[in-house]
Amino acid sequence: MSAPESPRIVILGAGPSGLTLAVHLHKHSVPFSIYDLRPEPTPESLSAVSGMLDLHTESGLAALKECGLYDAFLPLTHECGQEMRVLDSDGVIVYSDEGDLDFRPEISRHALTKLLLSALPQNTVKWEHKLRSASRREDGKLLLDFGSQRTVVADLVVGADGAWSKVRRDLIPDAGKPRYTGTQFLTLTITDITTRYPALAKLVGEGGMMAMGKGNVISSHRGAQDSVRLYVGVGTDDEQFARSRGLEGKTAAEVVDDYLSDEQLFGQWGDQMKELIRVASIEETKREPGAKADVRPLYELPPGHSWVHCPSMTLIGDAAHLMTPWAGEGANISMWDALDLAIAIEEAWHAFSGGNGASWAQVMEPRLVNFEKMMTERAAAPAGESSKNGQLVLQENGAQLIADLFRSFGPPPE
Repeated sequence: MSAPESPRIVILGAGPSGLTLAVHLHKHSVPFSIYDLRPEPTPESLSAVSGMLDLHTESGLAALKECGLYDAFLPLTHECGQEMRVLDSDGVIVYSDEGDLDFRPEISRHALTKLLLSALPQNTVKWEHKLRSASRREDGKLLLDFGSQRTVVADLVVGADGAWSKVRRDLIPDAGKPRYTGTQFLTLTITDITTRYPALAKLVGEGGMMAMGKGNVISSHRGAQDSVRLYVGVGTDDEQFARSRGLEGKTAAEVVDDYLSDEQLFGQWGDQMKELIRVASIEETKREPGAKADVRPLYELPPGHSWVHCPSMTLIGDAAHLMTPWAGEGANISMWDALDLAIAIEEAWHAFSGGNGASWAQVMEPRLVNFEKMMTERAAAPAGESSKNGQLVLQENGAQLIADLFRSFGPPPE
């Protein structure tokens, strides 16, 4: 009697959750395939300035430890300090700490991607594979159509494909659709800020900064190349804000000029804060002359949402529980998802390979059901907290409300 055919496990998406899952499965000798729609990152692209992630002990850091990457991670956390400060719209500091409330080291998204990829054999990720459609065959297996690239049959599909997940859309329709949260963000970067703009470097500090007032927000963090990454947020009910305001096709400098000319946006902010975003917009436009500014709406999945389990598939990360950035939990919960799912898959793999006659579905499905229940319950609280914090940020007195929130966490334990 021949041995049963090994189940084919497919991961869609090579972000933090998909790569964490891949690394853990590889470490435990469970075969899989992983696909991503983006081009393969180059050394140059991975060294560019990117967003920062603060990783938490019970989630992101725990996942890195289980993947055997914690020691390699620590030297990569020097680009952004753990200091946090809250400013009002005039640039006055209303709260600051030295990051001593908890150990949450920061790493850039690019550095984390590079670290996770380093733990996988070369060419493991199949880049430039855009999923065209996903469907279920009569035999219960899943058919993934990548257009001219290939068609793949899978026994288990993991949708780690982000906010606008095609796995969620095509295979798990009751898993929800992202909803607009009332905020529009423009991302700007200043490099070599300490030497070129020392006053602005002093204003934003060595770690993270949030400035709020009059229903709008600026947040920032330090990063590679002695940079500061700015996120200029406008509170508006208009999901098509950029189009309605005539900002589509404008450069970053032109967009910020528009913001600064409007007293309902940033026109009434203090001179320091206006100078910060003005300089950042000019630097952004100089770096990419003629490039169109990307004013993006911010979305979330309803906190606490869940879905009826669909056999042979699951979701993790933003595909499962997209949340806003106001609690700093998105990437952490995503990596926690990946760790727990990896353990469930590995247990099922060894049970299936043990030769007791059980089918792959018999050993995997109960574990998937339990995993999804645990994942959705765990994500509900931080997603709700983030959504609530986002509402505070956009209040007229948002700076004071967020300062009070930080103070409510209390001093660090002695």
